[in-house]
Amino acid sequence: MTAPTLTLFNSLTRALEPFVPVHEGEARVYSCGPTVYNYPHIGNMRAYVFADTLGRALEWRGYKLTHIINITDVGHLTDDGDAGEDKLEQAAAKSDKSIWDIARHYTQAFKSDVRALNIRQPAQWSVATDYIEPMIEFAKGIADKHCYELDSGLYFDVSTVADYGRLARAVTEDGGEGRIDTVAGKRNAADFAIWRKTPAGETRQMEWESPWGRGAPGWHLECSVMAEKLLGLPFDIHTGGIDHREIHHPNEIAQNQAFCGCGGLDEAAHSGAKIWMHNNFLIERSGKMSKSSGEFLRLQLLIDRGYHPLAYRMMCLQAHYRSELEFSWEGLGAALTRLKRLVMQVDKLKAELAASKQPEGSFPLSAQERAMFDEAICGDLNTAVVLTQLETLLAAKKTPAAKRIQGVRIADQLLGLGLLELTREDLRLNPVAAEIDEAGIDALIARRQQARANKDFSASDAIRDELAAKGVEVMDGDSLGWEWKL
Repeated sequence: MTAPTLTLFNSLTRALEPFVPVHEGEARVYSCGPTVYNYPHIGNMRAYVFADTLGRALEWRGYKLTHIINITDVGHLTDDGDAGEDKLEQAAAKSDKSIWDIARHYTQAFKSDVRALNIRQPAQWSVATDYIEPMIEFAKGIADKHCYELDSGLYFDVSTVADYGRLARAVTEDGGEGRIDTVAGKRNAADFAIWRKTPAGETRQMEWESPWGRGAPGWHLECSVMAEKLLGLPFDIHTGGIDHREIHHPNEIAQNQAFCGCGGLDEAAHSGAKIWMHNNFLIERSGKMSKSSGEFLRLQLLIDRGYHPLAYRMMCLQAHYRSELEFSWEGLGAALTRLKRLVMQVDKLKAELAASKQPEGSFPLSAQERAMFDEAICGDLNTAVVLTQLETLLAAKKTPAAKRIQGVRIADQLLGLGLLELTREDLRLNPVAAEIDEAGIDALIARRQQARANKDFSASDAIRDELAAKGVEVMDGDSLGWEWKL
């Protein structure tokens, strides 16, 4: 049976394309990382679940993966425009901490969320402030032909490269999305800062000397430089959220064209990456995705409410990465329930395999059985189908346990849920606001069991109702005994 071709959606061409690596046997991937001025919200984290799935698929197909995720610790303003304060400087000004302490704290918080979601570590975390000198050299190399200087900094003239904005498909005279602020003296509305000078009379905590004055690099410059230094140009795939598709990534492409001396995007080193991939938005109707809302939706809030972080990973995997995903607590609860069912099935399967005394490899998956996972993941990372195929295999009671276990192991290479190690006890998290702890629950359940043994069913029902009022669901006949019911 011929293996299917790994096919991915390229935002640059708006078409599905077969993956053909730049370097034979390798896959080089760059993902836009966080600006570490605050905690990431769960919509931010969807991008890294997606990038992790992509990396798993590439390794599944036998490629040696080099995945880079950057940490933006300088230079990103309040939006994609060229006015406003640096987000890190802004965060430091509101606290008693230095900008370096702010960056360190939120970098650690982001990496903690990465671990909680079972997202694998990249080959390298590239930190923007480690690449200031290469950024200055990159800017010097393109300045004469592609840039001009204003009082506020060095700006890139987008009219000097071919097909600017092709990735966004939305560039107009006002800059496309209306998200670019007016800067006095810009030649074109879409021109963007390569280097931002520190305003006269001000001192920033992060600033460096450059040929264009003391200041800091532009956000777009950072990614072009780190990708070129760590992966070379061209490389295989650049990923990010769909919001990057409109301004940030077109600006990266323009810089890459200028650096390579490219004309149109059809030349060999056209855009820096051969394939540009974007995950769609996580939609949340109450407005709590905004970090300005105070208690915004970050992963810790889900944990505090008693939801295991892998329930959110499951929620992401149930949808295609290019589709909008609506967040709701009901939807998250359904994803947690589905994950629990999978874990319960795998637990029973492990017990069945142990009882059979058959080694796992005694019934290998056939090419056709393996192909059901292969075709799903190679069809632009269709994890929703991988999940369905796995559930179908687990439900096939006539299939030997050794073969079904192999199916779990193979599917989880793509899903990253840790199904062979995860237990239902792991998934049972106490909500922070719970009015009772585990010891109190166990004591009440022991009293209820004694009441049932004494045939005092009114007392038994009263204890059950008391537990239910505190958010605890009693499960008679289940070895786990109880779970939180949110």
